[in-house]
Amino acid sequence: MRVPDDVTIVIAAKDEEATIVDVVSSCRPHAHDILVVVDRRCQDQTWPRAAAAGARVMADRGRGKGDAMRCAIAGIKTAVTVFIDADGSHDPGDIPRLVQPIIDDQADHVSASRLTGGSSELHGGFDEFFRLAGSSFITACINWRFGVRLSDSQNGFRAIRTDVLRQLGLSSDSTTIEQEMIIRSLGMRYRVAEVPSHEHKRRAGTSHINVRRAALRYVFNLVQHLAFTRFPAGGAVSRAERRIPAHN
Repeated sequence: MRVPDDVTIVIAAKDEEATIVDVVSSCRPHAHDILVVVDRRCQDQTWPRAAAAGARVMADRGRGKGDAMRCAIAGIKTAVTVFIDADGSHDPGDIPRLVQPIIDDQADHVSASRLTGGSSELHGGFDEFFRLAGSSFITACINWRFGVRLSDSQNGFRAIRTDVLRQLGLSSDSTTIEQEMIIRSLGMRYRVAEVPSHEHKRRAGTSHINVRRAALRYVFNLVQHLAFTRFPAGGAVSRAERRIPAHN
């Protein structure tokens, strides 16, 4: 089985012209298709540079990263979807490790963990401290609610079965979509796993996330999905339906 034949990589990007070509090129060996979703408010050359690097490019509705990821879903034609950030902080060389548990029918959703793989960003200052503390608190709440033992619910680097992704009914427009994906996957009884992956510092530019401004949005999203969401049954999929077809 050739894993790339089964994989589409989705990259949500806004003003990432300095890194997008390298990210697309580094992802190319690991995917059948690469879809770059560019924020409609993007003001640089991200779109033409991604297209020149060989990616399929589309625009979102300008509402945030979650909106970009949700816009991509209808255009994915492979059995497995990988999400990776456009700033160069994730290692595309870890994509096969993310995908393999899905190919082996051991998981439906596999997240990369910075807590087990290490991070060059989550330390050194107060913003980093609050970011790590907040992420750990949210992950602990998720673990308590579903009786699991995850280490990182916030990382944007992950792989998921495309049929599962379509069933989750995601609604977040912002970066809270990552924790929503974890919560809804667990709530619908899909199998969630982790693999270690190191998070590097972004290669250029600055983050579009203001940690302190985003804090209330993350807490509201957490309470909304943990306390007030009734999850439809989704995880009882037969082995035959889950099997990723082999390619010659």
